[in-house]
Amino acid sequence: MACWPVAAHAEWQEARTAHFVVYSDDKPAAVSHFAERLERFDRLLRHLTNMPTSPTGPANPVTVYVVDDQSAVASLAGRANVAGFYIPRAGGSVAFVPRQMVQETANAIGAEAILFHEYTHHFMLSNWADAAFPAWFVEGFAEFFGPTRMKPDGSIEIGRPAMYRADAFADGLPVSSATLLGGNANKSGVDGIYAQGWLLTHMLVFDASRKGQLGSYMDAINAGKPMLEAAKALGEPRQLDRDLSAYMRRGMRYSTLPTGMIPDLPVTVRALRPGEVAMMRTQQRSKKGVTPEQARQMVSAARRAAAPYPNDPAVQVALAEAEYDAGNYAEAEAAARRAIAADARSVDGYLYLGMARVGAAQAGKVTDPAQWRDIRKSFLAANGIDNDAAEPLVEFYKSYRAAGTPLTANTRAALMRAHLLGPQDPDVRMLVAADLLDQGKAADARKMLGPIAYAPHRDDNAALAATLIATIDKDGGPAALAKWREATDQGRKAAKGAGAG
Repeated sequence: MACWPVAAHAEWQEARTAHFVVYSDDKPAAVSHFAERLERFDRLLRHLTNMPTSPTGPANPVTVYVVDDQSAVASLAGRANVAGFYIPRAGGSVAFVPRQMVQETANAIGAEAILFHEYTHHFMLSNWADAAFPAWFVEGFAEFFGPTRMKPDGSIEIGRPAMYRADAFADGLPVSSATLLGGNANKSGVDGIYAQGWLLTHMLVFDASRKGQLGSYMDAINAGKPMLEAAKALGEPRQLDRDLSAYMRRGMRYSTLPTGMIPDLPVTVRALRPGEVAMMRTQQRSKKGVTPEQARQMVSAARRAAAPYPNDPAVQVALAEAEYDAGNYAEAEAAARRAIAADARSVDGYLYLGMARVGAAQAGKVTDPAQWRDIRKSFLAANGIDNDAAEPLVEFYKSYRAAGTPLTANTRAALMRAHLLGPQDPDVRMLVAADLLDQGKAADARKMLGPIAYAPHRDDNAALAATLIATIDKDGGPAALAKWREATDQGRKAAKGAGAG
């Protein structure tokens, strides 16, 4: 899985807006147009949900990598039949979408609809960070906005039918409302969560007779009521099945925002430097995330690509990340120092300098408090350059855990600040929940865990969050903290057995 550099003649561009950074191998006008449509979509969501339009900090935009086609997306994802994906991170969320793909049809979702769907997830996670949403609504809300169509005259169509979900209704509703609203994502299946979740969301938004039901239902969910009890706000389940079927047969309306309602928004575009182009493939792989084995396989190619550009800070940061992922802490530190020498205000340079030194200190079993304090100066330097950068705050907190040093109020505040800057990051949210349990704040921890436990994609975090909530409810906060420690200890041992550095 060697990661070879992109050819130097590639016309890679970077487009920046208030909420996005887009990287694409395309003509400047095409990249600018794509980025501007994304920014207009963000403004649309803010307009419809009454959210402020202030831009994100420079460290926290969503970075979108536009790759050649769907097969390139699937290769990055490491699994087939993936047309696009999004990874929520406090240090800057990332998305990968194809440039060349069939337009949306009855059987295929278009590239723009994929990104609108994924960005809607980001918007929800970022702006309603403390709300717990059931899986069907998380996906139904994203499917509601995914087919949004921006017309050449500047008008925008909202709530268009997701025709690529039509096959799911060939034999009626995919699942019963009782199953869908019962909260068991496995029983509901993909068609239930996505297709019927979309249909139910659409009906609750557009059917005037249902006004207020969705809000009452979400209030009940977030008050801690059992799923089916909360669902009473939507009516009796069998009647809801009949109403959904009738709504689908009637044909679904959608709304159109007139021209000028969502204005054109500014975009700045620049051509990437040759070194940035050479490191683009490495950067994509690193930002997607790699296993230790994958990292070791790709680091040689990263070194070759970076070698001609020792004074390019972006190149050296990308190399530092690749070396760090491979467990090469001395090499990562050297690359980070080159990045800082080339750009004294390189936040990521200081970030990887600190992370590399933490990794080396852990490997060397360093216990000297003075050495750990010196290591943390890198994270403090990054924070001094940009105090809205979340990742240095997270790593500052984790350095105390790594050293076995008692946590201070300032350390805990740094972690909470990171969460507020990047509430969409489930890993940071889990750290905050554990920290709250450690402080004896079980009720706050339970609230922090809710959005993870209800996540539609049931990963390890979701399963652990659900277990911790159940433990808090049954046995209290100390028992939940013990379970978290047991689970994270097992995770570290598993990672070590897999060859993690």
